[in-house]
This record gives sequence, structure tokens and C-alpha cells, in this order.
Amino acid sequence: MSLKAGIVGLPNVGKSTLFNSITKKNILAANYPFATIEPNVGVVTVPDERLDYLNDLYKPKSLVPTIVEFFDIAGLVQGAANGEGLGNKFLSHIREVDAIVEVVRCFEDNNIIHVENSVDPVRDIEIIDIELILADLEIVENRLGKIEKKAIMSKDKEGLKEVEVLKKVKECLLNNEPCRRLEYSEDELKILKPFNLLTLKPIIYVANISEDDLLNDSNKYVETVKEYALKDRAEVITVCAKVESELVDLSDEEKKVFLSELGVDESGLDKLIKTTYKLLGLETFFTAGSDEVRAWTYKKGMKAPACAGIIHTDFEKGFIKAEIMSYSDLYELGDEKMVKEKGKMRLEGKDYLMQDGDICYFRFNR
Repeated sequence: MSLKAGIVGLPNVGKSTLFNSITKKNILAANYPFATIEPNVGVVTVPDERLDYLNDLYKPKSLVPTIVEFFDIAGLVQGAANGEGLGNKFLSHIREVDAIVEVVRCFEDNNIIHVENSVDPVRDIEIIDIELILADLEIVENRLGKIEKKAIMSKDKEGLKEVEVLKKVKECLLNNEPCRRLEYSEDELKILKPFNLLTLKPIIYVANISEDDLLNDSNKYVETVKEYALKDRAEVITVCAKVESELVDLSDEEKKVFLSELGVDESGLDKLIKTTYKLLGLETFFTAGSDEVRAWTYKKGMKAPACAGIIHTDFEKGFIKAEIMSYSDLYELGDEKMVKEKGKMRLEGKDYLMQDGDICYFRFNR
């Protein structure tokens, strides 16, 4: 299970610079709109100190971290839903991601053109909101046009429920509100899932600030973004894309020194990756041995058999038991032998809810 996040924003807000830093790829980051035409994809590992510890402990032949796929999606302009700029090409790319990472310009720089000719992050967010809302509205109205009369005439319960949910969403969209702001039951979410609505996707706002503001920890634009994000119950991450790009070629030790001089605990990119991971309710379990130490991504609330199925479908089908120890116990006691001697190694059955940091060995029928 891998996480896909789409990096979006108006042209020249720092998306491609940020993407270059994430993936260490040399993607064109030119100072004009639509420098990025196709979505560039980069795979990055989720920072996890637990994996480093397990690697040192087991000294495996192979180490496999969990990953996030970031898509750098071409800049959006006003009128995209009606074909302006890259239009529907942008919208089709963004439908493929699990979460949206929206980069917002929160710095002044006369040398970098702003497509709207001034810095106003809330205005920029609202421009993108409107384009995504219009795209969703078209999908909802088309679907209602096909099923509403038929559902009413036939009194089909499932059809009527779908109509009810779509009308609820339509009303929200007509009020220029992203439909992520509504509350939904599990049944309603199941109905909406096939439509892959853009404004239903969870979102993180990345406030791209100047190096001076990173040092001073003050920016009037960031405060307006944070206030706006409350409507979406969304996280706001402050990043200086310029600084992040300078970190790319440094060693881990050099990065620590560099960040320490800036008075920062971790890079903005690490914060972004962790926040994106958390946003979708994802957690990590591990498999560990001399051959391989590996981190596996699962959705919080999954039971042991389903997690076994992430490794291989046969593991889920023939699931018997899961032999589990927690990372915290292993770290405290130092090795597997001590974990077993202290009675901390346990066997769990089909109803066991996996916990973040579980180290597992799955028993199954072949």
C-alpha cells in the first residue's frame, strides 16, 4: 500500500522547486507558467527512526522503507474547469491522488512573476477551490441527470439514497464550498467513492516562505493561510522551498548542522511527508529478520489478517495467528530473546487490531 499525494498550486509558487527537493530529481523549474506539462512522479521514503534501529539490530541483507509517491502537477489558473491553461488535463491528473498538497506562495520577490500580479495566498487558494468545485459540480450534475428521475419512478432504495447524497453535495458545491467540509456517514462515503471527487480529497497547505521568515518565524501571509485552513480542518506546513533545495546534496550530518543553525528540528520536507502520511490515517508495521527488515503501510483500524494480506494475499486467506512484539518493547529490552523471556512476545488472532510499530511474523496455511 503506497500513498499518492499531488503537489498543486498556481504557477510560480514553488511547486517544482519543492518537488525537486523531495525527489532529488532535476525537474524543470522555470520562471513562467506551465513549466511542468506532464505530472512528474517521485518516490520518497517516509522518515522513520524505528527502521534505522531495526536495521542496526538485525543487520539484514535488505532494508525496505515505506514510501510516498509525490506527483508534481502542472500549475492551475483561473478558468481551468472550462479549459483555460492546461484545463482538464490538470483535473484528470489530480483525480489519481489520495491527498492534495497545495503549495501557497507566502513570500515577496519582485524577480519571480506571480500569475495574479500580487501575493495573496487566500485568494490563490480560493482560485483553486473554485476550479475544483466546478469540476466536481459537473460530475454530480451529470450523474443526477442520469439517475434522479429513474430512481424516483422506480422507488429504488439504493438509487434514492444516491440521489439524496448527491443533492447534499451539489448544494454544498453551489455555495462555493469544497465538499470535504460536510459530514458524511460511512454509507454516504461508499456512495461517493466511485466519483473520486476532487474537493472531497484531504488537503494539506504548504506555505512557501522566504529564508528570512524561516529564521524570524514570522509571516503575515502564513497566519491568513492557517485561519483559512480551519474551514477544511487541514494542516498547514511552513516550508522554505529554497532552503529545502539547498539541503538536497548534504549528508545527514551536514543537514543536522544546517538545520540547527536555522533553529529548526527537522526539514520542512520531513514534516510534509509525515503529515501527509498521518493525514490519511496510515500507520506502519514491520517485518524483521536477517534477510530483510521492512516497513509496511496499513490503514489504522485494520485487523491482523488484512495486514498480512498486504504482504501477500495467501497470508490473509490462510491466516492462523500473528506472532507480535511491539517496537517499544524491543527497543527497551534490546533483542528478541529478552522480549520472549519477559513474556512480551504474543500470539494474536483474526480480531486483533494492528498497532503502529508492531513487529510481526504471520503464521498461515499454504
